[in-house]
Amino acid sequence: MTTASAPRLEEITAENLDAALGIRVRPGQEHAVAPVVKSLAEAYVHPGVAWPRLIVDDGRPVGFLMAFFDIDWYEDGSVRRSGLWRLNVAAGEQGRGYGRFAVESVAAEIRRRGGTRLYVTWHPGPDGPENFYLGLGFHKNGETSGDQTVGVLELT
Repeated sequence: MTTASAPRLEEITAENLDAALGIRVRPGQEHAVAPVVKSLAEAYVHPGVAWPRLIVDDGRPVGFLMAFFDIDWYEDGSVRRSGLWRLNVAAGEQGRGYGRFAVESVAAEIRRRGGTRLYVTWHPGPDGPENFYLGLGFHKNGETSGDQTVGVLELT
């Protein structure tokens, strides 16, 4: 992150839509995270649950995140969860703390809404984000969601 300013989250609007759509991860990471356009389509069909945001630093779009709040995890009403649905940090901006900023921002929003856990899923494998999430304090909870590992971060 630059020292001139602190990164911030912006709602996706008509004014910054193209900047959000322009966020691209590194080649070879595309299999691990959906493109921003798919996330925005999912946000459109899941209003009230999806929380898409552009990560901006010093006026530059550096990433995109989408959180989810109070989702019916098993689609049977038995478990409700909140967490990080997507995280796309632009290829040239990775390794600068924006991923950590994104996770901390989602954690703060979950706390603000009264939650005590932040969930995330990731594609397993040597080129996936597992070490990133484990390094931030997430732990595997033994579940999978489709072919993805489920991790949880206690916020208390």
